Amino acid sequence: MTNDECRMTNAGEEILTADSAVPGTLKYDLEERTATFAERVIDFAVELERNPVNLPLISQLVRAATSIGANYCEADDAESKKDFRHKIGLCRKEARESKYWFRMIARACPLSKPKARPLWQEAKELHLIFSKIRRSAAD
Repeated sequence: MTNDECRMTNAGEEILTADSAVPGTLKYDLEERTATFAERVIDFAVELERNPVNLPLISQLVRAATSIGANYCEADDAESKKDFRHKIGLCRKEARESKYWFRMIARACPLSKPKARPLWQEAKELHLIFSKIRRSAAD
């Protein structure tokens, strides 16, 4: 890691980097943050016990968590402000849904709680970020 980069989360994924075009400014890289989150969720899901209760929960969690980044990429390429706002709303919904599935997995597999907690926190932060972006886009 160079001096121009900053780590912002407990898990250590890089989400904030210096923008070399403007000295002294920081650029928030949500595309990278959402992709890293999805990768971490996939790694978490692979470690979970497979049984009739966990399988659908794992599937739903992975779908919701990976959709956040995919929808963010779509929002980044939106054709209008209305399209952007809609796709950011989808990001927000998927982040909130991810929190729900983490809660259900923690109930079905209590031993997963310590590993699920920081991922749930990241989903919460993403939900708040996308909520703010969506509200700001309404102006």
